[in-house]
Amino acid sequence: MTDPTYPPLDVLKPVASGLWIVDSGPIHAGGMPLPVRMTVIRLGSGEIWLHSPTRYDAGLHRVIEALGPIRHLVSPNIAHWTYLKEWQRHCPQALTWAAPELRTRRQVRKAALRLDRDLTDTAPPEWVADLTQVAVLGGFGFREVAFHHPASATLILTDLVLNLEPQKLPPLMRPLLRIAGATAPDGRAPIYLRWVIGLRKREAGRAAAALIALAPERVVFSHGAWFERNGTAELRRSLRWLLT
Repeated sequence: MTDPTYPPLDVLKPVASGLWIVDSGPIHAGGMPLPVRMTVIRLGSGEIWLHSPTRYDAGLHRVIEALGPIRHLVSPNIAHWTYLKEWQRHCPQALTWAAPELRTRRQVRKAALRLDRDLTDTAPPEWVADLTQVAVLGGFGFREVAFHHPASATLILTDLVLNLEPQKLPPLMRPLLRIAGATAPDGRAPIYLRWVIGLRKREAGRAAAALIALAPERVVFSHGAWFERNGTAELRRSLRWLLT
């Protein structure tokens, strides 16, 4: 049986000074098992910032808290919010930051999820000294906020790039996902998301150009093999559909 994840799971993995990832999953999207990834940053204040929190694990929580107090839980797009409530319960002092339009989703309202602040195209005072951000807009209320960590030259995305490794996928799904454009070594946003973002292609294209102009050395995202090196070149290749 194939395993789409990147073990060890639910443990802190160092990437650069002040930046870690946590691999977890699988989650299921439309019947497709996917790996999922959280990014952890220690801000200059010493506070901890969690991007797209994965499933809660008490041992992982203790390890992260040893780095500093968890003060920010970030839901960077309208799909990555499932595990927020559990982290909120265990981190009552943390603020929850939501992508634009997330609070209007019926599922979010039904879950009675607390959302404290909305993300914008500008970093808030809480992390403006450590991170910059760019909002990528699409149709039907799609929003994804990308973050750049200049100290480590790392760009943090969510679903704007998928780079699923074929050998980790169920054999019957491999050709479909390759056609959808979501498999390594040429992973992009899947075709349905490219269509949704393409509804506002001019604005999204400007955002994509702004991301490339940040010249990241590495690009971390939520699903698949992230770009550990040659980040700017890999990003330009993956976003070429937005740059034409």
